[in-house]
Amino acid sequence: MMMGEDVEGGSLGSYQERPRTFPNMRNKAYTPLIFRILMGINVRVLFILLLLTMGLIFYIGACTSGIIVFVFTVCIISFLMSVYLTKWVLAKDEGPPEMAQISDAIRDGAEGFFRTQYGTISKMAILLAMVILCIYLFRSTTPEQEASGVGRSVTAFITVVSFLLGALCSGAAGYVGMWVSVRANVRVSSAARRSAREALQIAVRAGGFSAMVVVGMAVIGIAILYATFYVWLGVDTPGSMKVTELPLLLVGYGFGASFVALFAQLGGGIFTKAADVGADLVGKVERGIPEDDPRNPAVIADLVGDNVGDCAARGADLFESIAAEIISAMILGGTMSKRCKLEDPSGFILFPLVVHSFDLVISSIGVLSIRGTRNASVKSPMEDPMAILQKGYSITIVLAVLTFGASTRWMLYTEQAPSAWFNFALCGLVGIMTAYAFVWITKYYTDYKYEPVRSLALASSTGHGTNIIAGVSLGLESTALPVLVISVAIVSAFWLGQTSGLVDESGNPIGGLFGTAVATMGMLSTAGYVLTMDMFGPIADNAGGIVEMSQQPESVREITDLLDAVGNTTKATTKGFAIGSAALASFLLFSAYMDEVSTFSQEALTQVDIAIPEVFVGGLLGSMLIFLFSAWACSAVGRTAQEVVNEVRRQFIERPGIMVGIPSLNIFQ
Repeated sequence: MMMGEDVEGGSLGSYQERPRTFPNMRNKAYTPLIFRILMGINVRVLFILLLLTMGLIFYIGACTSGIIVFVFTVCIISFLMSVYLTKWVLAKDEGPPEMAQISDAIRDGAEGFFRTQYGTISKMAILLAMVILCIYLFRSTTPEQEASGVGRSVTAFITVVSFLLGALCSGAAGYVGMWVSVRANVRVSSAARRSAREALQIAVRAGGFSAMVVVGMAVIGIAILYATFYVWLGVDTPGSMKVTELPLLLVGYGFGASFVALFAQLGGGIFTKAADVGADLVGKVERGIPEDDPRNPAVIADLVGDNVGDCAARGADLFESIAAEIISAMILGGTMSKRCKLEDPSGFILFPLVVHSFDLVISSIGVLSIRGTRNASVKSPMEDPMAILQKGYSITIVLAVLTFGASTRWMLYTEQAPSAWFNFALCGLVGIMTAYAFVWITKYYTDYKYEPVRSLALASSTGHGTNIIAGVSLGLESTALPVLVISVAIVSAFWLGQTSGLVDESGNPIGGLFGTAVATMGMLSTAGYVLTMDMFGPIADNAGGIVEMSQQPESVREITDLLDAVGNTTKATTKGFAIGSAALASFLLFSAYMDEVSTFSQEALTQVDIAIPEVFVGGLLGSMLIFLFSAWACSAVGRTAQEVVNEVRRQFIERPGIMVGIPSLNIFQ
């Protein structure tokens, strides 16, 4: 009671003289319902159920194609790999008690946000699933579906199940990303007291765990749906659906993933930016205290935002990008195979699953290539973390080129066009080069070593106004090179596809669209490692906050500051990578949409005429929505940041002892 009065009155003496003690405020850990159900089952029973499930999955895969069995095998191995990475990370120590207590508070906030947001999303998903069911019950089906006995009710059921599974997997991917980040941050902080390289290795492997699960779930989810529908509907048997029509039934999965990713990105982004703005405006600007200072009441919210905005939201975002790219490429592959009258179209349809299966393998190798050094210490010179991460990415890129070439020869070789696989391999190389270019462009505009960031820092020396002007101009300028790269990639891949030798019945080349699909696959063929670098960023940021709040020696803070600076670059790199892949995927989605319209209308739709008033107005409205939604998002961040600022100011005014006394009574109340 006396301590509380001292905090209120500010009579605690010098802040630097106070002991760094933190109360144990850990609440009961939150676990999603599905995990609570699984944890309540006897271990032996759960193990038997797991074996039976895996046996059923492999049986369905074997009844479908040997390629599906290969995909299942790689995905399960990647999940085992992620379990190994988890055990390795969690085996590291959490450091002194004050570090663990701060980490517990961050974990509480992240799990509370996840429970609130995803609880709302799940209710909305169920409601939307009912709407989709009603729409598909009254929606016309294709002549091929009617002929094979796949009526409206079956199509509606399949679409709703696919939608819910996509939403579930996307949510699980986001939860996994958040789960590991809130446990790895304190271990990175503790490792920084011993070795800079060890701290880097822990952060990378924690990010690698999330990446393997996100990519693996996207691939295995689509593969399970494909194999299940293949067996259930008796695809390619007399009087049944053709395999080229099957990918059209998977669109619900991508829609479910997009639905969750949209709200995860918006909700997490608003939270993290509002908390960041609120903490900096009051703490650094008004009170003049350092960033992540334990006396700032908004610091924990800021650190929570790194997990829910950059880990959970980015995991759901890339999950959606990968799922949409796979499904759209499968649709285009099926359509092209049908028009070319290929005897075995399964290679062109299942090619995206094989590419991303190899992605899991090569990204795992890239993550494991980053190792600690035996004799590293805090006093030893710190290697450039970005150079180490770049080395791992270079290894992944080289392996991606090799595996992509092998995949095209294995899956895309056809007697009708013996050299087509080589053209598509070059399309994949275009995509891989595009991904590498995006990484370098983003690094150039966001890394403190290069001129853009240095010129922005120089602009800060003359005031806030010049800093804002320079920042906005730099942001606008940074869009030019990515757009040029994407434009060259689309045109190059389309040309390579058109000259592949695949023609329709009239002799017209039709491989262009599939060439752009292959380029998109090439760009996302290293998605696992890129997502690892993205997860590294918020984990390193959290580690720096924990080190600052627990008042560790300056040498430790220097290490986490360097990791944090590199993490900011890797987060920006992943955003650029995601935007670039989304631009290529949007071209695929539009093409897939045109193919589906052609299938339903029985009329070829090869172009969209913008001279038609309705089409032109639709383009204007679509462009307007970008600015409108951006304005709403910025407005939400501004309103929330105002609430954070007002709350922090209130605490500083009502509890003046915060500035001179005990951080434990400031952080958690």
